[in-house]
Amino acid sequence: MKQSKSLGKPFEISKWAVAEAYRRVKANKGAAGVDGLSIEGFESDLKGNLYKVWNRMSSGTYFPPPVRAVEIPEAGGGVRVLGVPTIADRVAQTVVAMELEKRVEPIFHPGSYGYRPKRSALDAVASCRQRCFKKDWVVDLDIRKFFDTVDHELMVKAVRANTDQDWVVLYVRRWLSAPLQLPDGTQEVRHRGTPQGSAVSPILANLFMHYAFDMWMARKFSDVDFERYADDAVIHCVSERQALMLKAAIGERFAAVGLELHPDKTKIVYCRDENKRTLDSEHTSFTFLGYEFRMRSARNKFGELFTSFLPAISRDAEKRINREVRSWGLHRHTDWTLGRIARWINPMLRDAENDDQRTLKATTFKAIPRCRSSPPFVGRQGRFSSLRCGDSTLTPSSRRQEAARIEEWT
Repeated sequence: MKQSKSLGKPFEISKWAVAEAYRRVKANKGAAGVDGLSIEGFESDLKGNLYKVWNRMSSGTYFPPPVRAVEIPEAGGGVRVLGVPTIADRVAQTVVAMELEKRVEPIFHPGSYGYRPKRSALDAVASCRQRCFKKDWVVDLDIRKFFDTVDHELMVKAVRANTDQDWVVLYVRRWLSAPLQLPDGTQEVRHRGTPQGSAVSPILANLFMHYAFDMWMARKFSDVDFERYADDAVIHCVSERQALMLKAAIGERFAAVGLELHPDKTKIVYCRDENKRTLDSEHTSFTFLGYEFRMRSARNKFGELFTSFLPAISRDAEKRINREVRSWGLHRHTDWTLGRIARWINPMLRDAENDDQRTLKATTFKAIPRCRSSPPFVGRQGRFSSLRCGDSTLTPSSRRQEAARIEEWT
């Protein structure tokens, strides 16, 4: 595909990059921003809307609109504020995220797993499981309101150190300072933090933590292993003394970069199993990415039961997924064919697969029988991952038409 350049513009941004960014935004779906324009509405004038994004970004005249704030209830009480940019702003952010990703991805620490290509939460959980067998103590880190307290100047400094494109730095600055529009219509000017939910926030959060935590750990404690997924991290220690020392050192480091460890949620955990000494420890379990690590019964290769320190879906995560499955109301659709159920359920399963596929599938299959009056055929099939009857939302013909439309614009 030809890559149209920004001829006569201050910044050289290809139309291909904008078109590819739009494909990613559409694949991720998402709600409308403050302008109320959905993906379908954006596509009503796709060529014109993409041209506006490209023209303004290339000219240096793109200014992001306010970000719509959406309050999400948290399991432990309170609310978490997510930011929902407009569709056009998501496209512009994805252009910058793509440019940054190709430069910073090769330098990221192997212990970083969040929002990275070919890495997932399950990879982080698997690594944590293996290291808990080898080291008896962990520091379960929790950063208080990370996305609300990130220092803007340090963030821009990290971006500038990893790109020679002035437009990337320019637009990152503008997005960091874009106002947040609250549900009552008022706008809140932000001097710290980056809203969760925007397309560029994951790569910015990873880049900030790369310098604030990953590289600092590699310099100061090169023999200590850890897994980090965005602002969640688990550090593996050989003794309680080392864990206490690391917790104090990390607290000082975070204070120096404008972050704070949560005093109640950050804890030192003893990874106890039947082969380890019984020690007096306040904590013998922790939750990481929706999985609770604690003593559990397991079977060895000979089928014999023993006690090990293993992860499994946490109770909070299981309750959340159970509520989601019950909300589908499968028992009210006894007249539906298997193909219709597949077309309805598969998109929801695919959306959840991106983050937690094994957890969701395993718990979905446990939860479905709990729905009263479930259709008999659901119980007999029992494997929704095999429902492939017409689960595609786009036919090959419509996919070709959509690709032709975008390619024609570039």
